[in-house]
Order: sequence, then structure tokens, then C-alpha cells
Amino acid sequence: MAQKTLMLLQKTLILPEDEPRLDLAVQRLTEVTRSELRGLFDHACVRLDGRVCPHPTASGRAGQTLEVTWEAGRRYKEKPKERQSREFLVAFEDRHLIVVNKRAGVLSVPTDRKEDDTLVHAVARHFSRGERITHRAWIVHRLDRDTSGLLVFARTEAIAAAIKDQFEARKPEREYVVIVAGHVPVDAGTLRSYLVTNDDLDQYSTLVPGEGKLAITHFKVVERLRGATLLTVNLETGRRNQIRVHFAERGHPVLGDARYKPAQAAHPGWREKRLALHARTLGFRHPVTGEALRLVAETPVCFAQFVRENR
Repeated sequence: MAQKTLMLLQKTLILPEDEPRLDLAVQRLTEVTRSELRGLFDHACVRLDGRVCPHPTASGRAGQTLEVTWEAGRRYKEKPKERQSREFLVAFEDRHLIVVNKRAGVLSVPTDRKEDDTLVHAVARHFSRGERITHRAWIVHRLDRDTSGLLVFARTEAIAAAIKDQFEARKPEREYVVIVAGHVPVDAGTLRSYLVTNDDLDQYSTLVPGEGKLAITHFKVVERLRGATLLTVNLETGRRNQIRVHFAERGHPVLGDARYKPAQAAHPGWREKRLALHARTLGFRHPVTGEALRLVAETPVCFAQFVRENR
């Protein structure tokens, strides 16, 4: 019997400015279905600048080379996924670290009450592949309970320390989507202050160096809505409650914020029991491979719904 010859197909694309999402670029190159598209990533058919890219949700940068290699006529089935946690979705994972998309309402770490249902517990259970925790998860940074979005955890203390060094050097890309009360008067700007913690554990700004930790927040207005403004925010520093404090002190608290200017943060169109704050993009360099990772967590549906209803 003659052996069937498989034909390898290969297509390459230099990523343009307007198409950083890898899944969309691969689908345009291959014209496969969404299910087969995920299968191509699962079977290591997709490379970015020569490195295998296993996650469709990843994003590239303009000028990077995207390469897809697959066999003609073969159906690349998506591999079965592990049961997803109630607390998070996996955005990226390897044997060194994991990037998760945290759900709103989940504590990142225990408070003084010593909760055992936090995100760090959930990631540790994920690492341990069961309810009994046998493998510690090392947290690198945090999000507020009622904020959703991307966080990175390490599998070892050394990996966590290496990534924390990047955060201390202000190297990671951290972009948030936020809806604040009122109309922000300028289209873009930078908010800068020194944050201090009071006796109630609230943060507030001082302009006096040495009396707090430097906090720098860059923002751009995406759209002004009825009684609110949709923004993208990039953090240069990552202090606790930084975005919430900076905008509240300027009369534009984050919608749904029960801590900082709650009366102003109430909006009749924001019916969610969460902050209108989402950590959408996280970019940093892999501490072992040196690869530039850039993950994007889709903005929650409730944000888009609010924008549609309040234009």
C-alpha cells in the first residue's frame, strides 16, 4: 500500500500595528474554524519570532514575525482543557509561572481574617492538581477584591523574585480599562503623588517626598458618556488602590467604589456589585526563557453594556 504523503503548509505574517491579537492573525492566515484555530495553538503549530506560542489569547507587537505551519487536510482538534477554576481563567502557563484572569469578587491574598478561599489558594490548588494543596503559589502582585483581570504567580520563590524585580524597575506593561464618574476634562494626562496609608488603612495622597510611596498613573480618555468617562490607564508604579485614589481625589471615583468617594461613585447605569476596573493587559519578560510575554484579558461584558446604554 502506498504511503500517504502529507503536505506541509506554512504561512508567515509580519504583525501590523492594527492587529496585535494572535488568534485573529492566525485565523486570517489559515481560514480555519475557531475550534481548529485553538487546535493549531494546542499542537504547537504557531510560532512568534521563532518561539512556540501555545495561547490564542496572547498578543504580539507590530513588527514581530508570526509563523503558522500545519499539514494540509489534517483536522487539528482542540485538546481537552482542565476544569476551570471558579476564581480565575488561565491566560498563560508553563512550568515556571502562570498568568491568570481573576474574576471580580475574589480576594488576591488573605486578610487578617485568614481567609482560605482566596486567589492564591485557588492557584495553589491548580498547581497541586487537586483540593489538597501540595505546591505553593508565589504571588508577584495583587488586584483589589472587586477588580478583575490579569495577575502573575510563580511556581518558585526565585521566579517570583525575578519578576518582582521587573515590577520594581517599572518594566512590565500594565494597562487597565476603567469607567470613572463624571467627565474627565482632558484627553490624556499623568497623575503623580506620594501615597500614604491612614489608621483606617485607606490610601491618600501627599505631595511631600518621603512621606509616602511614589505613585504614577498615565491615562487616556476613550469615550465620554452620560455622567461617566471610559479610560485606559497605564501604571508606571503599582501601589495599593492607586488608580482608585488618584481619580477619586480629582473628583472622578471609579464607578462602584464603596471606599473612595462612594456617593460620587454611584451611577444609575452601573448595576454591578464590583468596581468598573479591569486589568486588561500585562506584559513582562519571562524570567527563564527571556521571551517577551504580552497577555490580554477580554474586557468584561458589563463594561460594553454600560457604554452602549450611556452613550
